[in-house]
Amino acid sequence: MAHEAVIGLEVHAQLDTATKAFCACATSFGEAPNTNVCPTCLGLPGALPVLGARVVELAALTGLALGCSLRPRSRFARKNYFYPDLPKGYQISQYDDPFAYDGALELESSGKTIRIERVHVEEDAGKSVHGTRGSAVDLNRSGVPLVEIVSQPDLRSAKEASEYLRTVREILMAAGVCDGDLEQGNFRCDANVSIRRVGETTLGTRVELKNINSFRFVEKALAYEIERQTMVVESGGAVARETRGWDEEKGASFPMRGKEDSADYRYFPDPDLPPLVIPDALVTELRARLPELPREKRRRYRELASDAVAQALTQHPQVSAFFEAALALGLAPAARIANFVASEVLRDATYDGLRATFPVSAAQLAELCGLVEGGTISGKQAKDVYAAMRGKDDAPAAVVASLGMAQM
Repeated sequence: MAHEAVIGLEVHAQLDTATKAFCACATSFGEAPNTNVCPTCLGLPGALPVLGARVVELAALTGLALGCSLRPRSRFARKNYFYPDLPKGYQISQYDDPFAYDGALELESSGKTIRIERVHVEEDAGKSVHGTRGSAVDLNRSGVPLVEIVSQPDLRSAKEASEYLRTVREILMAAGVCDGDLEQGNFRCDANVSIRRVGETTLGTRVELKNINSFRFVEKALAYEIERQTMVVESGGAVARETRGWDEEKGASFPMRGKEDSADYRYFPDPDLPPLVIPDALVTELRARLPELPREKRRRYRELASDAVAQALTQHPQVSAFFEAALALGLAPAARIANFVASEVLRDATYDGLRATFPVSAAQLAELCGLVEGGTISGKQAKDVYAAMRGKDDAPAAVVASLGMAQM
């Protein structure tokens, strides 16, 4: 009988704050090792954590954007384990009473709903750096605020898992809570995967794949692991309950350690932090601040342009904001502006987390498209005008005149 995969994902997303979760140290990336630290994030005796208000706001926006219910009163817990990059010997996290719960999102390709079990707030650990002469620990990342988004085991393939991750990432970026930078590790995931016979409801032995930080690696790692487990079971063996890593060079997963249960972490309420109470007024305010999410934007944009253009305009929150700003000036139809953004402007745009830089302003683009619409220049000439004014403040009409392009 055929087997099917059962996959659940745990996404760790770094919140876009200037300071760490429980102290005033900077969260900036790429600083000299162990410079963004203080007694609190170094775990020194007597240093007490103080939760940042910005962390609460962004965590609440995360829950709301993912369709979750926010818990009016949640608690922080200590997750106890030993590792060199965890100086306190425990991680501040949440367990019994997570910040948000019972969310869902829909996969756009199939319409399938993936349930979200919980969203909780926690601090990141430090980073172990391994070299040929030994290992070192950088604690700049220790205490950086995260949300962990835990899905129900509703995913059935590596492609579904990849689409789910892309959808979560674009939602968090649109809500302004995470910059989604995969290279810096600001958006990464652990995958729990097992197999079972098609038609069965009992879950198989679960294997966890740790710290996968690219969509391509997620697909490859899950596809490999599903095939590996299937071969083990079909040959009469038993899948070991364990944590595995992914070796991209070998294209294979490898065993790291036995899989822990929650009891192994000895969770208990953190005595240094009071319960986190979210006032109804704050929830109402944050719900009103929640922007239109990418999927809804694409539905609207598909009425103006092709599906490919709609996808391009929603690839980054600043791209859609740029398009909307140009459109709001009322100088040209939406389709003309949308197509020009997708075909020309995005080739020269640059991105830095949640920020983006465009080669022309929204006003310049709107005026340029208006000149085409009014018959002053042709569409082909508009590309030459655009090339001439990239990175400059020149008005399109002035560039047209200087180039002698005006059509009679």
